[in-house]
Amino acid sequence: MTMTSAMPASAYTVLDSGAYHASLLTRGPWHPAHQHAGPPIALVCRTIEHAAAAHGLTHIARLTANLLRPVPIGEVAVEVATDYAGRNAGHFSARLLAGGKEVARFTALAQRENDLQLPDGLPGHPLPLAPMGPEASQAATFPFASKHVGYSDLVETRVAHGRFFNGPCAIWFRLRHPLLAGEAPSVYQRVAVAADSGNGISAILDLKSYSFVNSDLTINLLRRPQGEWICLDARTYLGPNGGGLAESKLYDTHGLIGRATQSLCVSQRS
Repeated sequence: MTMTSAMPASAYTVLDSGAYHASLLTRGPWHPAHQHAGPPIALVCRTIEHAAAAHGLTHIARLTANLLRPVPIGEVAVEVATDYAGRNAGHFSARLLAGGKEVARFTALAQRENDLQLPDGLPGHPLPLAPMGPEASQAATFPFASKHVGYSDLVETRVAHGRFFNGPCAIWFRLRHPLLAGEAPSVYQRVAVAADSGNGISAILDLKSYSFVNSDLTINLLRRPQGEWICLDARTYLGPNGGGLAESKLYDTHGLIGRATQSLCVSQRS
């Protein structure tokens, strides 16, 4: 964790205009002026949650982010639309704006929750657990953690399996600071902050020699997550045509909650 007297208290603050100001806690490893995609995806998730809850739809079953441009550190705004809201499910879309430009576009599926008694003996059930729980996992920091405040200060990480940036691995994430000042983040926001890291933690190419950028993220959740800890059990697959896929199994401390996928654009640095 970076130690500084100037450590921000949250990833974002609300401005009088209704827009948001991103703090340095959102800074990613690729460019000092750009956000890591996890925090802004979580910010948009928050807005979609509020829109869906107005229709009694409280489970975010899917969230897809199309990342159009780097998200600058500074002022951002979120616009959300209800595309369809039915009795049991609703479809929502949103845009993230910065400097008058659309930097990311989103779609989401929200569902109504109800108590359901499942029969015993279903294949694959009870749901599998993460390779190791957070309390038994070793504390670790991102390889890009440095004297500069950024994403690695926003989240606490523990290794349940493997190693950072060295192929398949399972990493627990927990927010050290709130997403929004004065507000506890929802479990869905906690997932979103972590899920975009699957590509990085499971990297199999040397970052100095290759670029492997994800331009999207899709999160599918089979149930409502619980608690503060989210585990990504991630791995990267590469094709011979400059494409690739990072896939993460998502867990909370009670077991599997879903999957996250990222399409990769892979190139060799000159």
